[in-house]
Amino acid sequence: MKDAEIKSYIKDRYGKIARTGGSGCGCSSNCCGSPSADLISRVIGYSDAELSAVPEGANLGLGCGNPTAIAALKPGETVLDLGSGAGFDAFLASKQVGTAGRIIGVDMTPDMLSRARENARKGGYGNVEFRHGEIENLPVESGTVDTIISNCVINLSPDKPKVFSEAFRVLKPGGRIAVSDIVLLEPLPEFVRDSIAAYTACVAGANLKSEYLGAIQRAGFENIKVVGENVFDLDFIDMAPELVKEAESLGITEEMIQHIAETIVSVKVRATKPV
Repeated sequence: MKDAEIKSYIKDRYGKIARTGGSGCGCSSNCCGSPSADLISRVIGYSDAELSAVPEGANLGLGCGNPTAIAALKPGETVLDLGSGAGFDAFLASKQVGTAGRIIGVDMTPDMLSRARENARKGGYGNVEFRHGEIENLPVESGTVDTIISNCVINLSPDKPKVFSEAFRVLKPGGRIAVSDIVLLEPLPEFVRDSIAAYTACVAGANLKSEYLGAIQRAGFENIKVVGENVFDLDFIDMAPELVKEAESLGITEEMIQHIAETIVSVKVRATKPV
């Protein structure tokens, strides 16, 4: 798939999610028989207090971790949320940095931006703004951000090294990234790599863990540390039903499918920009 085709499909898919509240990246939500957005969020590390602290409709159950839990945000900081969606993590970060702080969310999907801005209005978040843009070309000035967070979004980018290069550019010296994302422990079978359903579910576009961490290092970051890692049950992966059906037609056994699922890992990563 070409980069433009991937981005077009992602925009369409997440635009629909924004309009309908349907399921999307990584874990599945709001489908018949699927876990709810709140249940998924509890599984990946959000507390009941966090879930109740944001406007209704901000949590779409699209993440694979809780980046605000590892970001160590401080009052007064400027925080950038890559792929901010409906604003869930941005709103949580807003409470941590306080009124003296500032949150910038960047998303390439107009419907998500509309939903996030409406959520901000409903919640009275005066220190949060949402900008239209791509995470490979951030609409943010260089050296102006204290912390970058992102939740299960960077894996969707066809050019992850550019994402980390841009993150490095906009951070202040000593700034940090705290991201939750999907990586692979071994290469995916061809039928998964070629599946657009697997791509939008944050799987087909994911890098090997070593490649992902290497891209962060090559961008210039230091003190790179994986601070959490877990494997999702197959029932929590959004594209699983489609892939299982396709696998069966190829004669791939249930055991093989389960093994593939076990190589898809959610990681929480921190790193800093040198002073």
